[in-house]
Amino acid sequence: MSNADELLVDVAAMVESEQSNQMSLTVVAGGAVITGRLAPEAVWRQRVSEILRDSDRLGPFSGVFTADETRDRPGRGEPPTHLHFHVARILQGSMGIPETGGMYRVAIKDVSAWTVGDFSYSDS
Repeated sequence: MSNADELLVDVAAMVESEQSNQMSLTVVAGGAVITGRLAPEAVWRQRVSEILRDSDRLGPFSGVFTADETRDRPGRGEPPTHLHFHVARILQGSMGIPETGGMYRVAIKDVSAWTVGDFSYSDS
């Protein structure tokens, strides 16, 4: 999608302004279906940093997510450019990957379809 969906940008802006992580969303981006809850970027970055910091191999990357949190962010008053998912899954057939949910960052301009809510999946 060459232009970001303005309604989706408004949803992302509300998540950012409310600092809430309760908005469930499902998007199609690059042919993948991603479903989960949105988080404000700062909350998402902090959580990813914590996960990396706890890893022996990936610990050095932890600081990348907290060093300059405003570097890639739009300026004040500018609309968000990315969705930040946590407890999210990529749907593949009747499975969600990973089972426990993951952390995904998706460019809003790359979203070709979306709906409010998350899709559950069945292992049967």
